Amino acid sequence: MDFGLIIYALNLASIYALMAIGVSILWSSVGLLNMAHGATFAVSGYGAWLITGFMKPIIIASFGKTAFASFLMASTLVGSALISGAIFGAIIYLLAFLPIHDKPNYAVRGLIITLAINIASVQSLLYLFGPRNRGLPKIFGFGRWEVWGTKIRYDQAGTIIGAIIILSLTLAWLRYSRRGLEVRAMMQNSEGAAYSGISRKVTALPVLMLTGALAGMAAALLSQTIFVSPTSGSIPHIMGVTIALLGGLGSVPGAVIGAILIGFLEAFIGSVPFLGQRYVMFGTFSFIIAVLVIRPRGISGLLDDTRE
Repeated sequence: MDFGLIIYALNLASIYALMAIGVSILWSSVGLLNMAHGATFAVSGYGAWLITGFMKPIIIASFGKTAFASFLMASTLVGSALISGAIFGAIIYLLAFLPIHDKPNYAVRGLIITLAINIASVQSLLYLFGPRNRGLPKIFGFGRWEVWGTKIRYDQAGTIIGAIIILSLTLAWLRYSRRGLEVRAMMQNSEGAAYSGISRKVTALPVLMLTGALAGMAAALLSQTIFVSPTSGSIPHIMGVTIALLGGLGSVPGAVIGAILIGFLEAFIGSVPFLGQRYVMFGTFSFIIAVLVIRPRGISGLLDDTRE
């Protein structure tokens, strides 16, 4: 496997990790399998497209085509995607969690409501913006670096570095902040956390906003490679859920390892001449099914066995 293929694999793994970790954190702490995670991705992309489209003429008129203007555009794109995702996460909290969190069959009801939100959101985006793809500003530029004889695109390097920074900040928030410690307590033992005075009703809002912001960051980074469309969140959502299952729902390290494995597997299958991109989905899902048949708890089960 050459160095260029490794970079491509890490680029895929970065996007998948952002989606899968959001799914895992939300399920393990709040008990909600968010089927509107793909809609959050798409809404964040369109939010970033609208805000950057509005701000771009202002930034260019004020600062011209300078490095500082490029920095402001990049900050606007990433910030608007994060904020749009967080706001949509708060909407999901109001519609899919708050009314039913203390009702019987909460998990099933939440799954159905978030699925309905996903369908309604996609149809609303189609009605408002049409099916045509939208392009976001290329915040990393169009150039390439040459490392060890391999050309690496700026957008690939930016995606990998951006994902690492956001995931590091997320893990630091979970580890060191008071609210993050409450979320971790909910992830480890929800009943024990409740007895300690930690309210799932209160904790759910920052969790949904955090996972929404992670989906927004994934949309901002992936927009550097592909376009934004009403259905652009479908594949990232499917991959995020399946990788979260592969890693073990509720396990952040498992989700990261699963994302890296699937990223490298996709890159490898796509590079094989007699397989190519046609068999990428078939190969990755066959691998996930095989792992879950052998280890129903996923990679986190292996990690737990290693600790024991």
